[in-house]
Amino acid sequence: MNQLKQDVASYMISQLEDQVGLDNDVSDLHHYLLNEDYFIIGTYKAKQWLDSEVFDVIETIREYEQSNFGQVSTDFSDPEKVANMIAYILGEEILSDSDVYQQLQKDGDTLDEIDLDNLAEDLKESIRV
Repeated sequence: MNQLKQDVASYMISQLEDQVGLDNDVSDLHHYLLNEDYFIIGTYKAKQWLDSEVFDVIETIREYEQSNFGQVSTDFSDPEKVANMIAYILGEEILSDSDVYQQLQKDGDTLDEIDLDNLAEDLKESIRV
């Protein structure tokens, strides 16, 4: 699932470079990055992206939703919904692994351009490793 995670990180970097989340509370950033727009649009594109990872993805979504919501609600027959839900989950993991994001969370401030730039750089570094 490494490639999927890298793709999501790249998408998040692009969003940050477009200043998505600017002047908003840091605690809402994940929502702005991955829940206001679709990561993938289209069934064919979603199927291609999920490819051989689909069963691992479904299991990850199932575990996440059961743990966080007490039930599974994603429609696994819809590749687009599956792709966007795994992007949401991976995005949460990516942010939680970011030292810059963790520091922004501790500071609890409204995000400015410098914060978004620093976070984008941190995510770029994480996908190079």
